[in-house]
Amino acid sequence: MNDSYEINQKDIDSTLNFLRIYDQKNATPENAVLFLEYLQSGVHNMARDNPEKLEKIYEQFLKRE
Repeated sequence: MNDSYEINQKDIDSTLNFLRIYDQKNATPENAVLFLEYLQSGVHNMARDNPEKLEKIYEQFLKRE
């Protein structure tokens, strides 16, 4: 797995906007970073523990067009 992705300011800002809409009381830059790290960890764990599920998610992604 390629671990070269690093959370950047654009990601933090986008996630912060999401939190402002869906969970205003927790909409802080710190929580945005924590949420991004949580998502990144979840995908990593899924790739390791349940690659079939990740494959299904990827297939759905490919159908988005």
